Amino acid sequence: MSGDLRIGSLCTGYGGLDMAVQTVLGGTLAWVSDPDPGASRILAHHHPEVPNLGDLTAVDWAAVEPVDIVCGGYPCQPFSTAGKRKGTADDRHIWPSIAHALRVLRPRYAVFENVAGHLRLGFDTVLADLARLGFDAEWCLVRASEIGAPHHRQRLFLLAVAADPDRLGGDGRRARGAGRDEPAPHRLAPAHAGGSGFGSRFQPEPRHEDRDQEHGDDTGRRRPPAADADAGGRRTDELHVRPGQPDADWSRFAPAIARWETVLGRRAPGATDARRRLNPPFVEWLMGLPAGHVTDVPGLTRTQQLKALGNGVVPQQAEAALRLLHQRVST
Repeated sequence: MSGDLRIGSLCTGYGGLDMAVQTVLGGTLAWVSDPDPGASRILAHHHPEVPNLGDLTAVDWAAVEPVDIVCGGYPCQPFSTAGKRKGTADDRHIWPSIAHALRVLRPRYAVFENVAGHLRLGFDTVLADLARLGFDAEWCLVRASEIGAPHHRQRLFLLAVAADPDRLGGDGRRARGAGRDEPAPHRLAPAHAGGSGFGSRFQPEPRHEDRDQEHGDDTGRRRPPAADADAGGRRTDELHVRPGQPDADWSRFAPAIARWETVLGRRAPGATDARRRLNPPFVEWLMGLPAGHVTDVPGLTRTQQLKALGNGVVPQQAEAALRLLHQRVST
């Protein structure tokens, strides 16, 4: 893909889906759209030159710069099993506004993410709208654990491609997908340290000094990777780690924590802070983000950090899904 592609991002959050799109398809951000104060602060910190359009339901899309790729993880509350599952009747259902944006902008690609429950509630409307707009679509379900993360976080990913880029919004071509009456989720092979499967491509080779001790030492505990030093001379494996973590306190979760440490190439921060509350840097680590991507943003409150992280996308998970979907549409 060309680096000249322009990307428009909807419901951007901290930009996890954007990271995956740029890794797989290339391109640069033309604009983002997120009215949340915390997310807006994160985006302004990382992309000060990129305009934030705010509330996408209030945007005049005819006045917005056209882009080659539109991506977004639109609100999941209407479809989540944790909510009331009102689907298209939910006030937070903003897909019609997104479909309108696609109709006006006419991108070559559209990439979306949502909860797995969307497959059985409201997804038929999405596919029908995409077909009417002249897109072919592929979709799959991917769990974060399938690329090595220590949590399931199953998500639905969709890649829509303009069937005829010069005639978008044409004659209502049917969307192509994984199912017939109901889309069947595609399963990726489980990822594990040193193993095979889709997720293994994201796992770095162990450093030479770690290979013999990767799974344990004579104390029965996993030996951490060799430490590097940051600009201040501190050992990076000591940052945000409480005494006893991560070697002693993870209990039955230790193998999962160790696996994700291997994938990310850095140790896990402490799960709780000095007040025994959930530690935002730990959640940031769980989401596969670079250290400080959210938690080092100036002026962001702890509540805003956790909200952004809880609503976000694991970039490595989205990348795995998008590579799979792009392979499908390219064959």
